Amino acid sequence: MLSVGQMTEGVVLDHIEAGKGMQLYKYLKLDKMDCCVAIIKNAHSNKMGKKDIIKVECPIDQLDLNVLGYIDHNITVNIIRDAHIVDKKKLSLPKQLVNIIHCKNPRCITSVEPELDHIFLLSDPEKEIYRCRYCEEKYKGERKNYK
Repeated sequence: MLSVGQMTEGVVLDHIEAGKGMQLYKYLKLDKMDCCVAIIKNAHSNKMGKKDIIKVECPIDQLDLNVLGYIDHNITVNIIRDAHIVDKKKLSLPKQLVNIIHCKNPRCITSVEPELDHIFLLSDPEKEIYRCRYCEEKYKGERKNYK
């Protein structure tokens, strides 16, 4: 059995769909952060069969929880302090996404103004539909495929 050292302070992202840990690592831009990161792939899970886990030794405010909520709001976010879980964050679909997804409408202002932020608003929480703030184009991308 694999053993990964105990963390004194940081965040543990649990219940990630098996095989998606590396994609989530890139989406969260963990490679650009100056902190220790452990990725556990295909760990045994009673609930999911197999899962990925990411341990990050950094304060929670350095992670974009909107990205996590958008990608998969079933991921469990455990906050670690003094080597103990002190809080569990429940993720939900964010009401607004900024520069996480991009508008593909060629007539959208974001096509001609590249420095403009790509802002999408949650228009239908039931169907998990986002629309561009500027042109109202519906985002047709697949969330679980990550980028």
